[in-house]
Amino acid sequence: MSVSAIGTTWDMPTPYPDKTFHTQNVAIFADDVSKATDGKLQIKIHSAGSLFKHPEIKNAVRAGQVPIGEFFISLLSNEQQVFGADSQPFLATNYDDAKKLWDAQRPVVAVLFDKQGLMPLYTVPWPPQGLYTKKEIKTVDDLKGIKFRAYNATLELFANLVGAAPTQVEVPDIPQAFSTGRVDAMITSPSTGANSKAWDYVTHYTDIQAWLPKNIIVVNKKAFRKLDKKTQDAVLTAAKAAEIRGWKMSKQETSAKTKIMKDNGIIVVTPSAELMAGLKKIGASMLVKWKEGAGSEGETLLKAYRAK
Repeated sequence: MSVSAIGTTWDMPTPYPDKTFHTQNVAIFADDVSKATDGKLQIKIHSAGSLFKHPEIKNAVRAGQVPIGEFFISLLSNEQQVFGADSQPFLATNYDDAKKLWDAQRPVVAVLFDKQGLMPLYTVPWPPQGLYTKKEIKTVDDLKGIKFRAYNATLELFANLVGAAPTQVEVPDIPQAFSTGRVDAMITSPSTGANSKAWDYVTHYTDIQAWLPKNIIVVNKKAFRKLDKKTQDAVLTAAKAAEIRGWKMSKQETSAKTKIMKDNGIIVVTPSAELMAGLKKIGASMLVKWKEGAGSEGETLLKAYRAK
């Protein structure tokens, strides 16, 4: 952070490149703050992990090395399971439910952040995670025996629970893993599917919307308190607008990338009620384990979510 006769400049590290819709949204947020404060507060964006690497951003804001930053909220799951609520399979399977989940999650994580001298400003979800296969999947039983791509412990557990065979495959290796028969199915976003040209190696994309993980923008409370009331209000107003706009941008990204896959020959399938019932049953059993780790905060969050 720097202060001059003209005003204050906040350095803001973000993890993703300028062309990513999240970063584009942050740029509009920064512009809104500048306009509303007549340039008294400028937010200088350092995108693509150029100032701090992704896993370092939260602690950099906490330590006051920078006043504000963006990161993938479920990266903090190791600190407290509540931070990973939005990455629990089939807990929230569409944008409306994802918004309800965030409304329930916000006050819980706000308390946890407050203890660390941080304050959440807004969140924006990534496109929902869908199912990519070489055949149509009508029920959970259709996944039995399939070689399934897993990139974390959650997906490995999911694969085991549906009777599939989990195989660790990173994003750059996806096309080769499918073409060589190492995997036959995966769950990932339309963005990854389109970017990795999924039509070269699968035939079906089932829009199960398994979960909608989010990015969060947080501010250092001491830095925020140094601002005058008018500037504080400008930041909060711009953040509120950024959250609304960001969720719309995420939906547009989902539609655009799904259309690219469809245009290239992938059969886009709306999941059957039977398939979704089976998947949600698996998700519920996984949630039991998550609740054990999430403690009273997790219980509070789920109670609030289910009451909405």
